[in-house]
Amino acid sequence: MRIRVFTTPAAVARSFAADIARALAANPTIVLGLPTGRTPIPLYRELVRLFRAGRIDFSRATTFNLDEFVGIAPHDRCSYYAFMRRHLFDHVNLSTRRIHVLNGMAPNAARECARYEHAIARAGGVDVQLLGLGSNGHIGFNEPARALFARTHRTRLSMATRRANAALFGNRATAVPREALSMGMATILHARRIVLIATGASKAACVRKMLEGAVTPMVPASFLQLHRRPEGRSPERLALHISAIGREAWRRRSARLSAERHPTLSSSFNRSSTSSPIASRTKSCAWRRRASAF
Repeated sequence: MRIRVFTTPAAVARSFAADIARALAANPTIVLGLPTGRTPIPLYRELVRLFRAGRIDFSRATTFNLDEFVGIAPHDRCSYYAFMRRHLFDHVNLSTRRIHVLNGMAPNAARECARYEHAIARAGGVDVQLLGLGSNGHIGFNEPARALFARTHRTRLSMATRRANAALFGNRATAVPREALSMGMATILHARRIVLIATGASKAACVRKMLEGAVTPMVPASFLQLHRRPEGRSPERLALHISAIGREAWRRRSARLSAERHPTLSSSFNRSSTSSPIASRTKSCAWRRRASAF
């Protein structure tokens, strides 16, 4: 596991935007998985700056967003699609036909989720999945629970998550929809590369649980410990960008991650299903991962 520590969110944004620019130059048809929320805003701002400077080209890239609110139309100012337009889509040369966002107004949520999974597969899978980290450990809208859903699904949002999104709804947490559509953990883990951006001292405890704790659905981000290439070869490195959490503490934690771990995964983890849960216990170890920090 590669951990990179930065002094400010702006430094995180500059570093990872440069990474994306290099990835696009090497593979112009790259498929990006994109998050919303406050954390990626500096990154999107930096990507727009690079585009205006002629240093990045999105014309052949494809994007898939992690999630969307149920009951909110795509062009509603409170939707995540509108958020992405404000912060990225309207300012770079992404083709609208290559932008994919879940439709929170779909009359049949299960069918919409299945359509999204099919679209990801048809695009060849996600090459680089960007992630933020919820204060309760959620990834996308995969909330802490006794079990997690593997594939894109409809989910109920915790009050903590609704409060975190209140700024989009006039700072009224009660106005935030109670439900959302979200990529599942297996969908996320199938990305060829995952980059998690965690900024702010308030995320320190959650990141510690993610890195040092057991793989558990009560900390959905802990499942990133299982990330590896879809072919089942050696583990893919998870690039973790951390800001304002404490350099010395992270050096100590990183050193401890050199030991091999044996997380458990439920046999009910069905990658082809939109409804199969990832349970918290299992009789046998399904995967092993070796992490190294540098």
